[in-house]
This record gives sequence, structure tokens and C-alpha cells, in this order.
Amino acid sequence: MSTPTDTGSETLLGAGVEGDLRRYLRGLGGLTIFLLVWWVGALTTQPSYLVPGPADSARAFVELFTTSTRIVAPLAGLEFVLPTGLAHLTQTLFHYIPGLLLGAVCGSSLGLAMGWHGVLDDWLRPLVRVLRPIPPLAWVVFAIVWFGIHHTGAAFIVFVGAFWINFYAAYGGVEGVSDELTDAASTLGVERDLSMLKLVALPSAAPQLLTGFRTSIGRCWMIVVGAELFGAPGVGYEIINAANNLAMDTSVAYMFLISLAFLTMDVGYRLLERRALAWR
Repeated sequence: MSTPTDTGSETLLGAGVEGDLRRYLRGLGGLTIFLLVWWVGALTTQPSYLVPGPADSARAFVELFTTSTRIVAPLAGLEFVLPTGLAHLTQTLFHYIPGLLLGAVCGSSLGLAMGWHGVLDDWLRPLVRVLRPIPPLAWVVFAIVWFGIHHTGAAFIVFVGAFWINFYAAYGGVEGVSDELTDAASTLGVERDLSMLKLVALPSAAPQLLTGFRTSIGRCWMIVVGAELFGAPGVGYEIINAANNLAMDTSVAYMFLISLAFLTMDVGYRLLERRALAWR
């Protein structure tokens, strides 16, 4: 015999499933409308190569994995033969991942330090306000002169972008720690400044720190493609190279490849983020 509580739980579960189904159907509808608009736009545009249709772009995407390309890993000098699309994506990751991780670590560290120590904040805040408005791609000319048109230069551009995103996430997270938390920690015997930062400020700022890193994952994909447009090997270079040869369907295929790479990283990171913040 079911109880009123059981009936209520089943009702809530059914409503939740129905709500999720409606959301998925709406998303599918929006995607269908987008494809229709794209298809009509491709049909009505002349010359036709200016706007490749969904079918042509899909064929070009498949072709990225039917041919092979040889690439060389930086530093190690090892050679790999991979499907063409995966090969160029790997070249992008050679400078995307180091730039993202190093920028996140340096930016978060400085943000935590400045947000926690008022004296350091007073010293460095004017410098931050001068450098922050400079777009990461504005450093491309210096990256080319300092490092050349290769992985290191592109990684430097990604580093700049990741640095500022994570800096402000950490700075705002630590600066927003409530006085009630620090007072309670002091009452419980946390006296040293470093201990207060480790035991109180960092857990309190963790959601903003993780959100900042997630934001930098997406933003740095935009930045790395822009950096590669100037000649660094990778997906961005292949986009502009295909466009120069009027192979616009190939350019679109590489754009889809970037989108899939970002979605994969974003979904994976969100799962890790939920586990890290399970204590909330």
C-alpha cells in the first residue's frame, strides 16, 4: 500500500522527467531551426562556396578523419601519424594546455595573494589596472618577436588570457570572504595568517575559483584560435589556410572540431567540479 509520501515522491519524479524531456525537445527544436536557416542561406548565396551548407560541411568533417598527417611533439621530438583533424587538434593542445594551466596557476596565486594582503594589493593594484585592459591578442607581436611563430608563442598568448580570468576569480573570491567566518575561525584558535587563508579563505572562495577556471577553458579556445591565425600550427591556422584556398566547408569542419573539443572538456570539468564541491 502506497503512502501519501510515496505518491508525492512519484509525482515529483514524474514532473522532473517531464520537465527534462521538454527542455531536450526545445533544444532539439532550436537546433533544427538553426540547420534550416543555415541550409536556406547556403542555397540562396552565390557563389555557393561562400556559405557551405550543412551537408557539405558534414562531408568535410568526415574527410578530416579519412586522411592522415604526421606531427612532431614539441620538446620530445617524437613523431606521430594521426587522422588529419586529430593531428591538428593535437597541435593546438600542445600550446593550449600549457598556456591554460600555467596561466590559471599564476593568475589564481596572484589573485589570492592580492585579495588577502591589503599591502600587496596597494602596491600592485595600479599595475593591474594598467595591464588588464590590454587584450591577449595584442601581445601577438611580442610573442612572435620573443618566441617565434610556434607553440611557445601561442602558449604565451593563451597564458595571458587564462591569467586574467583566474586572477579576478581568485581576487573576488578571497575578497568576498565574510568577517563572520574569519571571526569564528579566530575564536576556534586559527591565528596564523597562512592558516586562515588555507582553512577559511580558500574553501570559501573555491566555487569562484573553479568557475573562473571553467570560464578560462572556453575563453582560451577563442584566444588560441586567434593566436594560430598568425601562423602557429593548429586548428586556427588550418581554418585560415582553408579559407585562403576557398575551401570554406573545411573551415567550417574545423570550427565544429573546436566546438566538440570544448564541449568534451566542459562536460568533463563540470563532473569534476561537482565532485570537488560536493561538500556544499
